[in-house]
Parts: sequence; structure tokens; C-alpha cells
Amino acid sequence: MTEIVPAKLQALRSNEPIVIVDVREPWEYAHCHIEGSQLIPLDTLPARYAELSPTALTVMVCHHGMRSHYAADFLRGCGFERVLNLSGGIHRWACEVEPAMPQY
Repeated sequence: MTEIVPAKLQALRSNEPIVIVDVREPWEYAHCHIEGSQLIPLDTLPARYAELSPTALTVMVCHHGMRSHYAADFLRGCGFERVLNLSGGIHRWACEVEPAMPQY
């Protein structure tokens, strides 16, 4: 499995520790983000991926799922085995899990 839907991520968060990495730009993150997520903009990921644990369950997030898809592929290429992409991104998360979240 390389993708995870918002409802599944929400359910997993209550059962095990998950690292959520938001690869959007700082202004996007400031507008809305998943609580507890870590901001690492996509263009900084190659210089910062060592900040992440290659053994942790890691979920990549962006606006609609494309940038985070590339980020997840990058991490897999660096030896990360438990990395997933949030299908539909923060937009889908807001629609399905957190409807009060601001959208853009």
C-alpha cells in the first residue's frame, strides 16, 4: 500500500505513532494543517530527510496529493519502507475528517 485515505489515517493515529510530514509551502501550512504534522516543504526535503526516521510509519501530505506523492517516492528511494501518501491531500482531509478546517 502506498496511499492512505483520510479516514484510515485518522483511525490509525489513535492506535500507533505516525509521523505526518506536510510538504506544502509555509504559507499553506499556516493557513491549515493536520494537528501534529511537521512542515518540510518539498524543495527542502532532499536536505532535510535525515530528520525523519526511516523505520517510522510516515505519511506525506500536500494540498491534493501530487507533491506528497513525489515526496513519498523520494523517501522510498532513500530506504524508507513505511511511507504513505495521503490520498487527496489536506483538501480531502478537510472534506472528510475535519470539515471546520479552512480550505483554499
